[in-house]
Amino acid sequence: MNSRILTLTRSGSVRKTFQAALLAAACVFGASTLHAQGTAPGSATGTKLGVINVRKAIASTSEGKQAGAELQSQFAPRQSALEGLNKQINDLRSRIDAGTGKFSPDEQARLQREGETKARQLQRKQDEYQEDVNAAQAEVFDRIGRKMVDVLDRYARENGYVAILDTSAQNTPVLFASTNIDVTQDIVKLYDQAYPAKAGGPAATTPAAKPAPRSTTPPAKPPQR
Repeated sequence: MNSRILTLTRSGSVRKTFQAALLAAACVFGASTLHAQGTAPGSATGTKLGVINVRKAIASTSEGKQAGAELQSQFAPRQSALEGLNKQINDLRSRIDAGTGKFSPDEQARLQREGETKARQLQRKQDEYQEDVNAAQAEVFDRIGRKMVDVLDRYARENGYVAILDTSAQNTPVLFASTNIDVTQDIVKLYDQAYPAKAGGPAATTPAAKPAPRSTTPPAKPPQR
């Protein structure tokens, strides 16, 4: 079993994935194209094209890091419970393997049923856990993303951009983009100025990076007789 929150910080052990993690899989925030919404009288017509990694931008904001720390605290107990149940299954499997030929048929069948029951419990709890993680991540991305659109819109109009493409969006048309037109860090800085994280909340300290891929490793299962 290797259930994890999809982190936008560093990868590592199951527990480390919760550190400053903001999970990004359940919700892909789509700001795929932002057009300039007119120019002020006497100003120059926008001509520039830019790109932004919205998911990275959201996770890199102070508010996003703070939300990641809150998710860590919220889901750590359930993660520990999943790890504990998985350990029970592995211990039971080892016990069955070590007792092959020693247990009575009734005892062997009882242990096998116990392992199958625990494996089903683990799968159900893991699915529920992942659904709740994804929902929590989606709420964070929606909340921060809506405000980031306003920051991005103002930045684009004030700096003469005709379009800014989201390179983190699904089916993005961007195949290559120079780092010279990447505005991700500019938007993060402007967002933090406009929406500073609330004082007193937990703060994430690890730097943001790309999200880790969702694990597809199935939970441990008891051996078949």
